[in-house]
Amino acid sequence: MPASGAMPLDGMAGRVGDEFAIGSWTPLTQARIAGFADATGDRQWIHVDSARAASELPGGQTIAHGFLVLATASVVVQQIPLAGVAASLIYGIDRVRFLAPVTAGTAIRARVTLAEWQVRDDGAQARWRVTVEGEALARPAAVFELIVRYRAG
Repeated sequence: MPASGAMPLDGMAGRVGDEFAIGSWTPLTQARIAGFADATGDRQWIHVDSARAASELPGGQTIAHGFLVLATASVVVQQIPLAGVAASLIYGIDRVRFLAPVTAGTAIRARVTLAEWQVRDDGAQARWRVTVEGEALARPAAVFELIVRYRAG
């Protein structure tokens, strides 16, 4: 029997178009941005030099890495409760668009809708449409499709 609130894999095909998750607001602090820069080696000044950003960037703040925004939002997809899943893995990312910069200190959250569901011999593959909202942003920070494979078990 599936855990309370968990959706069985065989019931997902009928849920295409449904919104499955709205993540909690997660602040992208300067410390988090700097940690991502250290982890990836992407230390462009627009991400890590607060003093220079104050004088040279619109808004006067550093900007979060696009891949940090994607990674933070992708976690929400992995938290969607699906019953009968032995393992899941991110298979790909499609149609990525960065629509508004996320400045240091801005909190973001993901809204996740099921765009496509395919049954596979070993389980299923989902295409999740993710919209990343930023507090006080007039439009989404990013939109993308996350492709996840689920192995039944």
